[in-house]
Amino acid sequence: MSSYSASADQPRSLSPTSASIERDARRINAETTTDPGNIALGVIIGRSSEFFDFFVYGIASVLVFPQFFFPFTDRLTGTLLSFAVFSLAFIARPVGTVVFTALDRAYGRGTKLIIALLILGGSTASMAFLPGYKDVGNLSIALLIIFRLGQGFALGGTWDGLASLLALNAPQNRRGWYAMMPQLGAPIGFIFAAGLFAYFHASLNQADFLEWGWRFPFFVAFAINVVALFARLRLVASSEFGALLDRAELAPVRTTDLVKNHGIDLLIGTFTPLASFAMFHLVTIFSLSWVTLTTDHDIAGFLLVELVGALVGTGTIVLSGVIADRIGRRGLLSVAAVLIAVFSIIAPVLLSYGSRGLDAFVIIGFALLGLSFGQAAGAVASRFGKVYRYSGSALASNMAWLIGAGFAPLVALGLATSFGVAYVGMYLLSGAVCTLGAIAFSRKLETMDD
Repeated sequence: MSSYSASADQPRSLSPTSASIERDARRINAETTTDPGNIALGVIIGRSSEFFDFFVYGIASVLVFPQFFFPFTDRLTGTLLSFAVFSLAFIARPVGTVVFTALDRAYGRGTKLIIALLILGGSTASMAFLPGYKDVGNLSIALLIIFRLGQGFALGGTWDGLASLLALNAPQNRRGWYAMMPQLGAPIGFIFAAGLFAYFHASLNQADFLEWGWRFPFFVAFAINVVALFARLRLVASSEFGALLDRAELAPVRTTDLVKNHGIDLLIGTFTPLASFAMFHLVTIFSLSWVTLTTDHDIAGFLLVELVGALVGTGTIVLSGVIADRIGRRGLLSVAAVLIAVFSIIAPVLLSYGSRGLDAFVIIGFALLGLSFGQAAGAVASRFGKVYRYSGSALASNMAWLIGAGFAPLVALGLATSFGVAYVGMYLLSGAVCTLGAIAFSRKLETMDD
């Protein structure tokens, strides 16, 4: 019997748990195999819903929230305040990981996912009903903060182990290919979010957009999360998932045990993807704020440029799977980090070159982001042994999002407006250096072990 299903401290009678239901479902599906393609589809749907929620908020934090929640100050300061609230979700993510891991151990993966996705979708959808500062004053900002923290806390609990399930069921020589598939959720989620905002921004006058047009994408989020929840629960109930639980490869462990046994691996896993995570919000949220504040570029038009960039990024994510299977995941991440470092030198020039330069910044940035981001999750998971893989990947990933991406829009906009766009390049360069350093340190540890 697995340690997951028969944990010594797991409530057995008085507390409701989904673990027994999940085991029954796996027995029913014991004769049915789930091929990697179906697993990949479920993983992509799940990841797309998460990124849709976060990108809807990110885009609104530029186009709506400075005027709606912070009208008492100038547009730049309002945007910086909006980005400060934006960052709160990333602070809450590791906290959510710890809390929901404990919930997973006590009540089962299904219970954890249902609660996490209901909080995530509920927090996002609730923002559609928020009153503005002109209506209720500081209460509107307080409510925005609460729901933003709810988003981050819940997203810390949506880690389901399905990406590991996909990788472990993939052919040995196609691990890079299957590792990149969950990462496709990021550009897909952004494409839907940017497309909705572009449509409403282009179709409505400014007053109607700020009054009600921006709310619609937040409504959509809850429905998307419900679809994603059923897609995930179907895979959690698969016989393959149960087999990995029985071998303790997807079972949650105590956070204290994880830190004690894999503290160094958590640190390496946190810093390895920083090059792509630092790039992540620079080409999406920061670039939109820079266009809005410093140019007369048509906003709907620029959102479409970002949408094209996301399509390019989708292509390079797919390409990362092909390359990783040929030269290795760490080799690809090293090459991508070097390319991002080079890009950090030319990025300030592009940001200063007008609308065409900004378009090039987005397209090139998305291309490099996809190449690096495509293997970022796989690089994090590979640091942990099978017993700690599930919990280690979750915590390291959310720590990486906090350090690499959470404060990127706030820091980049603050640096660019206070000291010049050259400092945006330096910020991006720091992420590339962290990635190269983490990869080098990881190799050194392996050499010492040998």
